Amino acid sequence: MDVKVGDKIRINHLKDEDDRYDGREGVVEYIDSIGQLHGTWGGLAVIPEVDDFMLLEKAHK
Repeated sequence: MDVKVGDKIRINHLKDEDDRYDGREGVVEYIDSIGQLHGTWGGLAVIPEVDDFMLLEKAHK
């Protein structure tokens, strides 16, 4: 999945975490040097190849 800064995602489940992030939605604010997604859903990064999430809306450019 090709996710960019500004895209909106929904977290289905973060691997090795409890369910507190399940269902959270947010906008990708930045992507770090190893490809983890950071955004408005809270403190944990989403790892695209590991975590279960879906792209809801592409950024309007």
